[in-house]
Amino acid sequence: MRLLLVEDNPDIALWLQKALSASGHAVDVAADGVQADQLLSYEPYALVILDIGLPRMDGFEVLKRLRRRGNKVPVLVLTAQTGVDARVHGLDLGADDYLGKPFELAELEARVRALLRRSQGKEDGALQCGELSFEPASKRYSVRGQPLALTPREMAVLEVLLYRQGKPVSKEALAEQVVRLDQDLSPDAMEIYVHRLRKKLADSGVVILTLRGLGYMLDVAK
Repeated sequence: MRLLLVEDNPDIALWLQKALSASGHAVDVAADGVQADQLLSYEPYALVILDIGLPRMDGFEVLKRLRRRGNKVPVLVLTAQTGVDARVHGLDLGADDYLGKPFELAELEARVRALLRRSQGKEDGALQCGELSFEPASKRYSVRGQPLALTPREMAVLEVLLYRQGKPVSKEALAEQVVRLDQDLSPDAMEIYVHRLRKKLADSGVVILTLRGLGYMLDVAK
């Protein structure tokens, strides 16, 4: 999934970008509120991790503008402000979750997974489509209990399709969710990854359908 990390501390930003990328996410980084506001006005993200104490425009204002535009992307607020008033204010502006600094990486990753599941209507831990199972915490795919060997990019593509199973995903939307802004991946390249996934999912009871003019859809084989 493609995430936006809004953090002005370069060391923390690099640490989190590396950790979240290692978990299979494509992570863009904004170093101030104005840059974040601009990105959020036209780039599609599955989730935003938003620090409050930002230069040029604070996180509260970024969040306020985001919700005013009708954007419902999940937002996890990070802040060193420990008071209840700050948490209440952020939640009232439309934040979905709150994590105080300093924090443990494992907790942040767990909250990210929970928000992504909730945004896709998947409240339980594992995701299932027919005989295909995905455990977000370990990024482990399996078919009938047997591990499914995938490359990182194949995992990212399949994760997007799995979260949106039964719904079409265009090649453009698929490409946008698996790469960062500084990476180059054309929508047509999705055909290669989908082809590889189809071969690896053969006899799994799960298919990736091509819907002309709409894109791809993961579904149980009929």
